[in-house]
Amino acid sequence: MRELAQYVNKALEFTLVVILAVMSVLVFINVVLRYGFHSSISMTEELSRYLFVWLTFLGAILAFSENQHVRVTMFIDKLTEQKRKILSLFTDGLMLYCCYLILMGSWIQFQLNINNIAPISGIPIGINFLASLIAAIAIGLLLIARIFSTLVLLIKGVNK
Repeated sequence: MRELAQYVNKALEFTLVVILAVMSVLVFINVVLRYGFHSSISMTEELSRYLFVWLTFLGAILAFSENQHVRVTMFIDKLTEQKRKILSLFTDGLMLYCCYLILMGSWIQFQLNINNIAPISGIPIGINFLASLIAAIAIGLLLIARIFSTLVLLIKGVNK
């Protein structure tokens, strides 16, 4: 299971690098064309916007899976290990509920916008909402796994 998680993380990292590289090249080409030749490729702006949305949500999945999100631990540091785990269950449950809300809202928006086509590139606008849908599912699954492991530790009484 751990090997699968590492493989998925590496695939996400590779995808993020490719998206960032493509975005950089598109924006650079457009800047050179605008200032050097007084013209531009209008599709690069829309495509860069789509890629930025995907970069953000896929990056959120990767940051969450590697526990690299911003945390304020001033209050948590004063708790005992068991109380930290109980608080972790509560906050993870709240985050799971937020993932559910994002999932449902993204699905509705995806369905509403999949037939709306971007004016220049012709890409369906609903593709942007697919990114948040995938992020909500992935982070939700990570939260379920974390809740389960925290519950197991609490039941066993292991301080880890």
